[in-house]
Parts: sequence; C-alpha cells; structure tokens
Amino acid sequence: MISIQVDQLTKRFGTTVALHQLNLRIEPGELFFLLGPSGCGKTTLLRSLAGFYIPEEGKIHFGEEEVTRLEPHKRNTGMMFQSYALWPHMTVAQNVAFGLEERRVPKADIKRRVGEALESVRMSAYAERSPNQLSGGQQQRVALARALVIRPRCLLLDEPLSNLDAKLRLEMRTEIRRVCKEFQLTTVYVTHDQKEALSISDRMAILENGHILQVGAPQEVYRRPRRKTVAHFIGETDLIPGKLVGVEGENAIVDTAVGRFHGVLGDPTEKPATGSDVTLSIRPECWALKDNGADINAVPGRIGDSVYLGEVAQYDFVSNGQNLKVYELNPRHVAGAGEGALHAHVEPQDVVVLTA
Repeated sequence: MISIQVDQLTKRFGTTVALHQLNLRIEPGELFFLLGPSGCGKTTLLRSLAGFYIPEEGKIHFGEEEVTRLEPHKRNTGMMFQSYALWPHMTVAQNVAFGLEERRVPKADIKRRVGEALESVRMSAYAERSPNQLSGGQQQRVALARALVIRPRCLLLDEPLSNLDAKLRLEMRTEIRRVCKEFQLTTVYVTHDQKEALSISDRMAILENGHILQVGAPQEVYRRPRRKTVAHFIGETDLIPGKLVGVEGENAIVDTAVGRFHGVLGDPTEKPATGSDVTLSIRPECWALKDNGADINAVPGRIGDSVYLGEVAQYDFVSNGQNLKVYELNPRHVAGAGEGALHAHVEPQDVVVLTA
C-alpha cells in the first residue's frame, strides 16, 4: 500500500488552466473518488497521476518517491478506462497476461498470476473465451483482472462502469470495492455518478473548474456540504436564499422568504457577518409534513404536486410562492395536490447554512 500526495499541481492546455495548484493526500489502501461535472478536471488529475499528462507546476509522490515526470510504464499503476479496451483476437487469459508478457515475466509465473487474477474477479471459468462471447459486466471483470495482475502500486479507474446498465453497475461497484480491499490497493476512481461514490468510497473530492471544493467521507460531504455547488451536485437539495440574523459557534439563525430557520454552518471556518446573504441547503428527505407547526423551522404551505414511487412519495410543497422538494419515506398515505394546510418541519442539524 502507498499514499498518493499531490502538491500545488497545475496543468494547462494552451491558455486553459485545467488544474489550479491542487493539494491532495490519498491514504494507503484508500478507495478515493474524484467527482464533479464534465470539464471540472477530475480526468486530467487522474491522467496526471498515471503519467499521461505532465503538469507545468507542482509535484506528485507515490509514497516517498516523486513520480511527477516519470514515464507511465515506470509508475507501475493499473488503469481501467470507460472502454474495456480488450483485444478481440485474444482469449480472456491472453488479455490478462498481456501486461506480464510485456514485462517479460517467466511463463510459469504468468500462468499462475493470470489464474489468480481471474479467480479474484470470479472469471476463471471464462479463461479460454474471447471477449465478444462475454457480457458487458464480464468484460469489465476481465479488464479489472488485467489491471490487477501486474500487481500495481495503485489502481486508477476512469468511469469504469459508465457503459453498463443499472443492474450491472450495482453489482460491479460492490465487486470493485471487494477486490480493492482484498488486494489492499490504493485506488483513485473518477465518476460523475454520485450514488456510486456515496455507496463505496472511503473519501471523495468534489472538483469544479480545476479547483477542489471539498474533501471528506461520503456522509460528511452529503450531510455537511461547504458550497452550493457541492450541495447541488451530491444528491438533491432545496436551496433557500436568506439573510444571516446571528451566529453562535457553528449554529446560525437565518431569515428567509418562507420563515426563520435555525441551522448549522456548512464551513465552520468561514463565519459570515450578521446581515450577509447566505443560502440554506435542506435535503428533501429531511423535511417532515405535519398538520401543526413546530416552535422553530416550520414552514406553512400546501402540496402542489405529488409523485408516488413505492418506497418514497415526492411532493412539491408550495410556501409563499416558493416550491420546495419534500420526500416522505415509506408513505402510507400520499397527499394530493392542494390537500389541506400543512407545515413542513426540519431539524436544525439538517439545515446547512452556506456562504456566498
């Protein structure tokens, strides 16, 4: 296991700055995700780690070794791309063996290591098949075995599940985590799929325009986003503009068009001044619909529209001309449009106050 350290990394393409003085540390054996919208810099960072891009400024260390300008084949990283990139004229076993043959590993060792790699991804029975005889999920397992067989120092994954259907993605995301933890691999995983990241990552970084906005564990990033971009990108949220009434520690009071809220600061290190403009982030599932208002954080209104999805009912809750998304888990009665006067209530710890 190795750590990965990125210090003041800057990468440019002509006049476009793709990465702006990034600083990041990935711990040994960590399954670390890079997320963000298209063009945010996540794939550029991954390819810089792999050695395909050489940065103009900054340094990259694998453990104690600086690899900033080291050729890709000397970094000993395993990489998986969106396309499986399997040789169609080779069998499964031959595809997996390719990297070892290029490294001139003895034939006996190649046979043993290929067998071990295919066993680890549960593809031993398919060793003599050609790639076109495999399903998408099976091809992805072969690509993973090929990355693992060279015994890489770290594993780099570039949206590896984007070409699979929903059911296979669920299966393979669990499988990738199992394999990475079994091999104790430091893994960097690029995706735009927030559910993928929330379900299997140890930590994640959210990028925008070449900057890292936030780094943290899945629950931390989801429940306590530090920027509107993070709150909007990870999951769904109601964003409510308001003005800060006061702050005490991490707790804040905010006035909005739909009422006064008690909440918590998304970034406790940035304490806005009283009277400044802020935005509240409230996850739809954190609201609770009640007939009567509570003492604090209760918004009066009516149901504008509703969608029943079995395990959840999704409501458009209209309050003072503003539409809020309210999700009721395990609904026993689905409210209809315009049904009675209601109050949507939320606990203070679920109201995150974001600065401009």
